[in-house]
Amino acid sequence: MAAVLQPRLAKPMLAIDGLKVAYGGIQAVKGIDLEIHEGELVTLIGANGAGKTTTLKAVTGLLKPTAGEVRYLGATLTGKPTFQLLRDGLAMVPEGRGVFARMTIVENLRMGAYVRDDEAEIKSDIERMFVTFPRLKERANQLAGTMSGGEQQMLAMARALMGHPKLLLLDEPSMGLSPIMVDKIFEVVREIRSQGMTILLVEQNARLALQAADRGYVMESGLITMTGEAKQMLDDPKVRAAYLGE
Repeated sequence: MAAVLQPRLAKPMLAIDGLKVAYGGIQAVKGIDLEIHEGELVTLIGANGAGKTTTLKAVTGLLKPTAGEVRYLGATLTGKPTFQLLRDGLAMVPEGRGVFARMTIVENLRMGAYVRDDEAEIKSDIERMFVTFPRLKERANQLAGTMSGGEQQMLAMARALMGHPKLLLLDEPSMGLSPIMVDKIFEVVREIRSQGMTILLVEQNARLALQAADRGYVMESGLITMTGEAKQMLDDPKVRAAYLGE
């Protein structure tokens, strides 16, 4: 009898193979493998300086790998211009949010849709973002730079979604936020994921990340040291001791 193929054996949406990245004269990523399949929420956890953000920057072309390959939808991203990635369905919410401070909320959202020309749908999507992020609707004409950190994080996520991405990269979305706002951000992450979005989440808050994720990777000193199902990793004594404070 022929073996039944499991969904995990399907071609991954994003595949990182043997990736090495030197950053500021330091070998920050030392040859890692990672993959994410359509519809998954995969988290990459680790301490500050482990190489997580550097990995995302290599995926998005902000840093040039010294070795290895990144493939998205089966095609290599190595050497591809960063501006082309959104057209291909890959969007990133950077660490620190990176909103356009002197633009209003609506103007920021429109910047997220700059690769589109369907004006009626853009207006409809802005209203949809206001449903997902009610605080943004209340401040639609406010300058982004005058909002709180949590509100800016919501705006950065909504702006990325305006590009209709197939894969969303989130880099430390909870950084610097109050506990109440962190809970809200993760509530939104889970909601977006429930709508079918594929997400790669880089996060220092290992507990919340693993609670939200399907699978996880642990990164230490530029290397992947552990990977597995997120629920199993939550129960792993090494993970609990190193990242959950137990």
